Amino acid sequence: MLKSILGADTNDSTEDLPSGGGGGAEELLFREGRAGKRQRARKSVSSAGCLDAQHIRNNLRMSTSSSMRSTRGASATSTAAVAASAQSSGSSSLAYDSSSNGSCGSGKVVSPGSYSCNALNVDFTSFTATHQWTRMLECAEFVGAKRSKHTVVAYKDAMFVFGGDNGKNMLNDLIRFGVKDKSWGRACATGTPPAPRYHHSAVVSGSSMFIFGGYTGDIHSNSNLTNKNDLFEYKFLSAMWVEWRFSGRQPVPRSAHGAAVYDNKMWIYAGYDGNARLNDMWTLNLTGENHQWEEVEQQGDRPPTCCNFPVAVARDAMYVFSGQSGLQITNSLFEFHFKTRTWRRISNEPVLRGATSAPPSRRYGHTMVHHDRFLYVFGGSADSTLPNDLHCYDLDSQVWSVIQPEQNSDVPSGRVFHASAVIGDAMYIFGGTVDNSVRRGDTYRFQFSSYPKCTLRDDFGKFFHEKQFCDIQFVVGAEEVRILAHIAFVAARSKYLRNKILAAREARQQQMEKVYGVGKVDALALNTGVGADRGPMLEVRLAHASPEAFDIILNYIYTDRIDLKDSYSKNIIILITDIYQLAGLFIMPRLAHGCIQYLDYKINKVNVLEALYNADKFNIKIIKDHCMQFIIKDENYTEVVMSTEFTDLDKPLLVEIIRKRLHPSKFVMDTSYESNIGTTLEQDMLTFLEATGRDFCDISLILEDHVILAHKSVLSARCTYFQGMFRSFMPPDNTVNIQIGEISPSLEAFHSLLRYIYYGETKMPPQDALYLFQAPCFYGLANNRLHAFCKYSLEHNITYENVLQTLEASDITKIYDIKDYALKLIVKDFAKVARLPKISGLSRELLLEIIRAVADSQGEFLTRININADI
Repeated sequence: MLKSILGADTNDSTEDLPSGGGGGAEELLFREGRAGKRQRARKSVSSAGCLDAQHIRNNLRMSTSSSMRSTRGASATSTAAVAASAQSSGSSSLAYDSSSNGSCGSGKVVSPGSYSCNALNVDFTSFTATHQWTRMLECAEFVGAKRSKHTVVAYKDAMFVFGGDNGKNMLNDLIRFGVKDKSWGRACATGTPPAPRYHHSAVVSGSSMFIFGGYTGDIHSNSNLTNKNDLFEYKFLSAMWVEWRFSGRQPVPRSAHGAAVYDNKMWIYAGYDGNARLNDMWTLNLTGENHQWEEVEQQGDRPPTCCNFPVAVARDAMYVFSGQSGLQITNSLFEFHFKTRTWRRISNEPVLRGATSAPPSRRYGHTMVHHDRFLYVFGGSADSTLPNDLHCYDLDSQVWSVIQPEQNSDVPSGRVFHASAVIGDAMYIFGGTVDNSVRRGDTYRFQFSSYPKCTLRDDFGKFFHEKQFCDIQFVVGAEEVRILAHIAFVAARSKYLRNKILAAREARQQQMEKVYGVGKVDALALNTGVGADRGPMLEVRLAHASPEAFDIILNYIYTDRIDLKDSYSKNIIILITDIYQLAGLFIMPRLAHGCIQYLDYKINKVNVLEALYNADKFNIKIIKDHCMQFIIKDENYTEVVMSTEFTDLDKPLLVEIIRKRLHPSKFVMDTSYESNIGTTLEQDMLTFLEATGRDFCDISLILEDHVILAHKSVLSARCTYFQGMFRSFMPPDNTVNIQIGEISPSLEAFHSLLRYIYYGETKMPPQDALYLFQAPCFYGLANNRLHAFCKYSLEHNITYENVLQTLEASDITKIYDIKDYALKLIVKDFAKVARLPKISGLSRELLLEIIRAVADSQGEFLTRININADI
């Protein structure tokens, strides 16, 4: 496989990566010798161009520090000038510096003559695929027992395991797993260790591990069982145990609590004291002279009392997910901000954030770790099941997703009371209890990914709020509030609004013919809606819609998120009801389902009667039924009925509530999140690009002899190149010649680029990846995500079946490392490659190079033959 494809310093992202073959590439050995073969005639670098093939060839060594970086300006006008220059000259001076969080410049312009794109260096040594589970060496019984309820911490290149129980006895041994030598051993230790225990906590600060509390005693004889509040320090450098002594107030003894380190302090939260679950918090300074416990005065929306939950620290905050809370157990994620000492409950409503999967189900005994901008949750006991899926929470987009493991992964079985830690770019899981209370001593490694985030929804949302290039205005409500938008996005997401736009466009055309006598007006010009010569801006009236609700729906159309500016407003229930009604009218079932789900989250004893009244008034049965179900529950009924608002209800509603209470329906509404209801933004934009968007195209993209119709607003939302061009240098005939630097991409490669622009698709064959390697720089994409997936395609997908296309593309783009590799693969699988239909379409020069490569291979083989021995 290809390993070292550029961009080592990219932001991480977790998502499903395209699976690919590999086709024997890992069997090849690449040597960087034969310098003579690499000395090809190369053109000199032009003073203005940076994204030409010369720079790719000159930078075929992967080094993020070797590129020449220069100060960049963010002016969109500069970008427009670059775009115009590229249109006229076929070259561009637009480049990017990939050293900043995986950014591709975000449309920033690099000074002419400099070049910052990292370039290819090919190395066929083995590597671990992203999102791959690998089973590591199991800990032998003579080193350490199989266990659960233990702790794991990471220190440098090793994982340290302490305590737990083996099913018969509590443990207090300290064992170590080295990730480099992949071996287990007992850790050296002097001094008095903590007493055997489980459900304790362990954290690392500086060069020490701190063990607090836990449950001790003899579980075999069921004697001396007690919770502890002692604190032990294990010093890694001297391998010594030290017990800390305290005077003054201390946390009550506890087990199954959470612990974290922030600002050189240890923070202890919640747990179980032997009688009840807790939710107090304490902190202890681990440096300096003052070592006194301090109880933390917590603010905000605190979690319920809980135990057997994990914590993770990220971005000045501690995160707590689920855990045992009795009747109050939920799958909520809570954030505690250390500096303000304030809790915040993070909404789990997937559709509000544009998620495509639900949050993890409620559970306990699971683990949660932090890496880059993500929280990873694995395992635990979820309503009497032991799931083994890996959930990921994106701290930026605030959405949950389920990680699909790489093919051939050795996924660990579901388990509870295991432990995990992060070392480098991987998570390690050790031990735990599986079915039938069996303890395990196995170890698994999960390889994190290193891919920049998808900015599709952010790009579209920003474009909507900036109101650039708007070509339609909606006149909404009795007040005739005018709201600007873009035809392409609205038409892509709603069939109802798409038909309204077509009808309005037809009416405008007829009006223009009647007034100006212009005959049949060109549809392409009409769609632009800009300037008097192209007709007035298209106008669509929605007389019965709420302007506030429609504006939120427009934001959803662009982002797949319900963005409520004030979710605590007294009118929020009415607003959600209005949105639900319009979602039904606009034929947007996913949005409608999101409204129901949000009401399930938002309705309470205070506002339920208002929601019921409005649902009855507008005859929205599903919301009305939901409110009824809420009211007649035992824990709600008395308080709702005794409220003053109850007496103000209409008599028919009062009677209906009483009757439902007396004879509750066996039917229980299911408002759980279902990701397959309706279509997502990505799905709608895919359909729009391939089918429904043909009537709304307003720009022609010329690629050699091919004309590709597209939509200005979508191109502008994703590419600063097009945004600058359409703002300042719009071609009068609505045509744009397509190039990437000095290279004209293949038609297939450009369609791969359009799929990425329209709906974020990253799957592509390796020959397309070669053409698109420079695209993020040239077109000013928000980051180098496409660039990274080009590398991924080259790493995984060059096989004998597509090697000829790869050879041809690498020859055109003059990326000689890939070309050399393709030739080697052709030689290796020549018997298969020679029978492919594509070989007859290669140029004479490439066929000669293949013949020479085969001849060189045969010549090397013949030089190793001992003629005398063979005779």
